[in-house]
Amino acid sequence: MSTKSKLGLRRLAAGAAIAAVSAVGLASMGAGNAAAGPLPNGSKTTTGIDGEVVTLKRLGESAYPVPSVANNSFGRAAEVSGTIVATAPKGSDATLISGYIVGCQINVGGLSLGLNGSLDLSPEGILGGSFSLPLSPGQATFVPISSPKTIKGGQAIIQYKRQQIDVQKCGGYATARAYSQVELKGDSYIKSTLYGAPFSLN
Repeated sequence: MSTKSKLGLRRLAAGAAIAAVSAVGLASMGAGNAAAGPLPNGSKTTTGIDGEVVTLKRLGESAYPVPSVANNSFGRAAEVSGTIVATAPKGSDATLISGYIVGCQINVGGLSLGLNGSLDLSPEGILGGSFSLPLSPGQATFVPISSPKTIKGGQAIIQYKRQQIDVQKCGGYATARAYSQVELKGDSYIKSTLYGAPFSLN
């Protein structure tokens, strides 16, 4: 793993409180959700008390099942792709985080950040790589697709392609959904969150 990737993972681990908030979104993730494949786009606009506007868009998202690298009956894996676009007022102090909430049997009784993996950047600026994480029944975790990104010039974009999420030690149904959040600091504080459609990890 590169030094840049390690630094990004440490920063994300330090943001465990953000991941804890993410777990709230698991409430609607049940076994009846659709299988992996092309997923719907999404968007959200949030206006602050002083009129500041923050927008989040998720475009071209997809998730396809792939064999787990562990090649056992307790492994679940998928490759995900998509583009996240965030806007905030120019000159503001705003940050974008994005990734996936992953749960095992969707009984939110615990939270784990025990993941490892790598983030790679292609010449086109598109992120790829893989993450492997242990999940026992009743656990959920936030899997990042990049380190937190400062929104400069009013816009930030995160693109990723065929990034693999590999879940281990899950003895039952496993599911995931996209999670993106913009935090605007200052006198008019805004925290805007956009969830994606849940999908199963086979």
